[in-house]
Amino acid sequence: MLNLNNTSNFFFDCLPSYDNDYLKVGNGHSIYYEQYGNPNGIPILFLHGGPGAGFSNSHKSFFDPNIFRVIFFDQRGSGKSIPYAETNHNNTQLLVSDIENLREALKIDEWYLFGGSWGSTLALLYGIDFPNRCLGFILRGIFLGTKIEIDWFLYDIKKFFPEAYEKFTLSVPKNYRNNILEWFHTQLHSNNRSKSLKAASVWAEYENSCSSLNYISRPISGEQALAISKIETHYFINNCFIDDDYIIKNLHKIANIKSFIVQGRHDVICPPFTALELADNWNDVKIEIVDDAGHSGFETNISKKLINALQMIK
Repeated sequence: MLNLNNTSNFFFDCLPSYDNDYLKVGNGHSIYYEQYGNPNGIPILFLHGGPGAGFSNSHKSFFDPNIFRVIFFDQRGSGKSIPYAETNHNNTQLLVSDIENLREALKIDEWYLFGGSWGSTLALLYGIDFPNRCLGFILRGIFLGTKIEIDWFLYDIKKFFPEAYEKFTLSVPKNYRNNILEWFHTQLHSNNRSKSLKAASVWAEYENSCSSLNYISRPISGEQALAISKIETHYFINNCFIDDDYIIKNLHKIANIKSFIVQGRHDVICPPFTALELADNWNDVKIEIVDDAGHSGFETNISKKLINALQMIK
């Protein structure tokens, strides 16, 4: 078991990024990226969740800017990447290709990968395709992109957060209650913008409100929520463009790469049984289950353990 205890001052002061730009990746998409910290430091790629969430300045606080050269980027359709909330030419295989194109553009030979939730999925898939480019993985809130996990998100969170689930399904017609994903996908991809923005607010609030140990209603405006809700439903309705159990079946390709998993025991977005399945099938991984945490990377003891894992690799 990985010892990730005794972290003091577990957030670092955030400095301005020293570099930012757009990388054209084809089919009209350009991904926005920033480089942060020490240009000569240990290279590490931050992979945000969603898909569609984008990164924020608050994510910088995990990384010691004296030690790490951190690369942040907004995945296709997310954050500052353009076009915003676009699902055409947006799939998992293209995102993995974008990561490799970014590595080549920045002339980085090898790097660590740091990702939570969907970011953990993408890190693992990139590692399977490009194991010789990976120094190690630090992952949180494991999601493997399987139909079981998608169905859990759509139907089983109600067992833990019934208030949030009631709000989530309130506007869904009764004849769609067994196919919630199809209904939201249709609303979010409608030509009626007001309809799309309303559905986006509902979808994003549901996910956001269930992300921490304690239930708190966290409304998000439709415009702000559009990318994550539209892109998530696009990926989910296509089973994340991943064959079921693809990651588990291909773990042997990254079997000897040092890796750390930090998982909230009460994570209802990405429940711990998935993290334990991954750990059981991955030879060289250390896993820490955090008893007093849910899904968010900013919950106190999740943050502490992630930062201690980062300090260990320096």
